[in-house]
Amino acid sequence: MAIGDERAVRHEGTRRITAIVSGRVHGVGFRAFTRSQAVDLGLAGHVENLPDGRVEVVAEGHVEDLELLLVRLRTGPTHAEVRGIEVEWGEPGGVHGFFIY
Repeated sequence: MAIGDERAVRHEGTRRITAIVSGRVHGVGFRAFTRSQAVDLGLAGHVENLPDGRVEVVAEGHVEDLELLLVRLRTGPTHAEVRGIEVEWGEPGGVHGFFIY
């Protein structure tokens, strides 16, 4: 197997999402909740508050796990009120760990 083939096999079935979450998502533990859910699902990426009151989530992993993360984000933590999620799918970049910014 060539080196390029090995990389393709390793990333088969993995994708990257960039999700912009709107609603009451600042000051309610949304980033910590997101990190906890992502780590539980074995995803890599980051979550950060945006200046306009939304939250950006970038995550990489298996498609099924990313879809489950999106379901969990729609619910959010206890005091959050998620009004919408805009999602863009892309190719994984090979990030490791899941960070809160």
